[in-house]
Amino acid sequence: MNGPQDVGGMMGFGPVVPEPEAVRFHADWEKRVLAVTLAASAAGVWTIDAMRFSRESLPPAEYYGSSYYQIWLKALTNRLIAEGLVTPEEIATGTPMEPAKPVPRVLRADRVGPALAAGTRYAREPDAAARFAVGDAVRARVINPPTHTRLPRYVRGKVGVVERVQGVFVLPDTNAHDLGETPQWLFTVRFSGTELWGPQADPTLDVSVDAWESYLDPVD
Repeated sequence: MNGPQDVGGMMGFGPVVPEPEAVRFHADWEKRVLAVTLAASAAGVWTIDAMRFSRESLPPAEYYGSSYYQIWLKALTNRLIAEGLVTPEEIATGTPMEPAKPVPRVLRADRVGPALAAGTRYAREPDAAARFAVGDAVRARVINPPTHTRLPRYVRGKVGVVERVQGVFVLPDTNAHDLGETPQWLFTVRFSGTELWGPQADPTLDVSVDAWESYLDPVD
């Protein structure tokens, strides 16, 4: 989706100002948003890619006018309503009005630590050889799907070089929309700054992007 989240290489947004690595939150409510989002996602009603699609589906003005965790909260609210887990009236009043809808699982307090430590495994066993190898020149396909994708706009149609073969992983494009995992080979592709942004770009700049096999075409 060419949503408001896909701003790589765009101008007019001002400088990127890194914060100290130790700064995780700016207010206590942000901690709660993170906790509730993780707990809700652990219920197994949607995938991580579906939640990403919920965030990037926010209207651009709303997205750009929101802080990081405000975006998370708005996306979670929309997803909970869409899945029938809460109603808009319950959100507005903060009071349950309907019987709770069953979910596949519940993340109990004593399981939070082990669950976070274990993470979620998205690697899968290959059923075919990789189409590309390290050193191969590839061109990122020009796609503009209305659904979720992890291929940034600024690399589409550009030529890069495979610098690492990562393995086989779940394809976000289908996983976000209940269309199956569709595992594919994943490659790290290096693009030069001048390839991406023309001769005026910093000639010492390289950008590496992780790209699934269906995002790429070979370059002779």
